[in-house]
Amino acid sequence: MAWFRKLTQTQVSALKKQHHHHHINHPFSLLSYLSHSHYTTEAPPTQYAGLGPTRPEEKPRVVVLGTGWAGCRFMKGIDTNIYDVVCVSPRNHMVFTPLLASTCVGTLEFRSVAEPIGRIQPAISREPGSYFFLSNCTAIDIDNHMVHCQTVTDGVDTLDPWKFKISYDKLVIALGAQPSTFGIHGVEEHATFLREVYHAQEIRRKLLLNLMLSDMPGISEEEKRRLLHCVVVGGGPTGVEFSGELSDFITKDVHERYSHVKDYIRVTLIEANDILSSFDDRLRQYATKQLTKSGVQLVRGIVKDVKSQKLILNDGTEVPYGLLVWSTGVGPSSLVNSLTIPKSPGGRIGVDEWLRVPSVQDVFSIGDCSGFLESTGKPTLPALAQVAERQGKYLAILLNKIGEAGGGHANSSNGMELGQPFVYRHLGSMATIGRYKALVDLRQNKDSKGLSLAGFTSWFIWRSAYLTRVISWRNRFYVAINWLTTMVFGRDISRI
Repeated sequence: MAWFRKLTQTQVSALKKQHHHHHINHPFSLLSYLSHSHYTTEAPPTQYAGLGPTRPEEKPRVVVLGTGWAGCRFMKGIDTNIYDVVCVSPRNHMVFTPLLASTCVGTLEFRSVAEPIGRIQPAISREPGSYFFLSNCTAIDIDNHMVHCQTVTDGVDTLDPWKFKISYDKLVIALGAQPSTFGIHGVEEHATFLREVYHAQEIRRKLLLNLMLSDMPGISEEEKRRLLHCVVVGGGPTGVEFSGELSDFITKDVHERYSHVKDYIRVTLIEANDILSSFDDRLRQYATKQLTKSGVQLVRGIVKDVKSQKLILNDGTEVPYGLLVWSTGVGPSSLVNSLTIPKSPGGRIGVDEWLRVPSVQDVFSIGDCSGFLESTGKPTLPALAQVAERQGKYLAILLNKIGEAGGGHANSSNGMELGQPFVYRHLGSMATIGRYKALVDLRQNKDSKGLSLAGFTSWFIWRSAYLTRVISWRNRFYVAINWLTTMVFGRDISRI
């Protein structure tokens, strides 16, 4: 194998010379480090230069922070003949969040709700100037058109994370939001959120573990009841849908396969006000009735403290739990809070009618992390997938137009005619409540009139609508097969 070692060493030497000549580390310079590390004991570098500014003869570079609904819809629509696309995110996939609750109990497989970024925008996998970086954005240098990033490495047994910088011509901030805990003690430590695939995996493992432990000899009656008490905090669509999926799982699968403990398992949904507050009153009453009928206990209260095995309400009531799912809304992330730019009400990044951050050049913001500035006279839009998706689509069209007009490079789009501003029209809301029942509210807002449906017909509409909204045909096929398999054979209860 002497020829192979000689070839590898020659390639490493060539890459080192290329790095020295350009003074900028190409993203693939990581390959030189990984290859070189087999032949030397030198410590790995702690910082990489990253991507420098684009030259006038090169395609302008648009940097996208985030792989949520907004960022992915933007990347899908951006013209890669005009721009190079660089995406920075700690996950390499988009999560189809409306179906995430179904994965917790085995109705759907996890891969059915995860769409790889390379399928959404193939250019990042094959074009020489477009990349995906598995990293967190740690800071934004607006004056120098640069973002600071740090790689994501899984745990202590892998490479130490390192930092690098990316220069941008256009920056699209689509960082989403983080779950709101309202400063309540113990939530971060003891509760599980439901926003990512790994959250759903954690809920599933914990739920099945508690079911199996409760069937073991030596477990007291009190401990068995605690282990099998699933508590959901938050009566929005996510909390209600998870409660409905859980009640379905209990009545159809737990009663059949865990007959020794079927009388102990129960679900409690805690909400400070009314559940599904954005829905029509009639639909809300219907949901309350159906959830109660399926065994979900609805409790009105505010959580004051969360401990490892119980939570305490503001009236002093103690609620023991084996599984605690927290779904009380979202708020700005720490990076968004750290940015010294004008904010909209609620602490989001302030944008104008064209989704630009008006106080800086070439920066746009979309999705849950952004909101209209008060000066625009527009209300802050709700943190919904359809809002983020619509903003991503609009901004891709806008930047394509700017690029075609020669304004793609940094500081080159001043005074350009941008066309029609972004206008959001609500298409309605849907939520499943289990037992082949769902709610469909097609009103544009809470005070307007419109069609609202409940029951089996709504459930059929809910499934049909979301099946068509799943990003790729591959995942549509997965979802359809999963639904059919679950209907015929029941849910998979393997703890993997």
